[in-house]
Amino acid sequence: MKITRFEDLECWRAARKLVNMVYDAVRSNSRFEKDFRLNGQITAASVSSMSNIAEGFSRRSNKEFTQFLFISKSSAAEVQSQAYVALDQKYISQEVFDKIYNQAQTVSKLDSGLITYLLRNTKQPNKLNKPNKPKELNKLS
Repeated sequence: MKITRFEDLECWRAARKLVNMVYDAVRSNSRFEKDFRLNGQITAASVSSMSNIAEGFSRRSNKEFTQFLFISKSSAAEVQSQAYVALDQKYISQEVFDKIYNQAQTVSKLDSGLITYLLRNTKQPNKLNKPNKPKELNKLS
């Protein structure tokens, strides 16, 4: 399958699922909803993970895309850390925590896989960008 849009990326789709899980968790507990600092941080981190994948995809180079994927991974880790706070404050159950934590882990792993792919392709020479020598010059070399 050729990837032509960020929506085609498995990591982006996984991050979107994470966003929805986080928002559902916040909405399911009125105390969590009223904890504006934590609910703002965890929702922002999940949205950041998803958004950085899309933003990186729109960049012109694998190097830039890779940087945005690392930010996405970091944001997914931030969601995991904040989920501990939500669990400790009894805003979410252990089951909801596990689902959010595991989905954030999935996003991170998918980001890592794409980073590895992009780094491999960044190191390989791009045949399209190589200047062609005229054949006469090749014979003289």
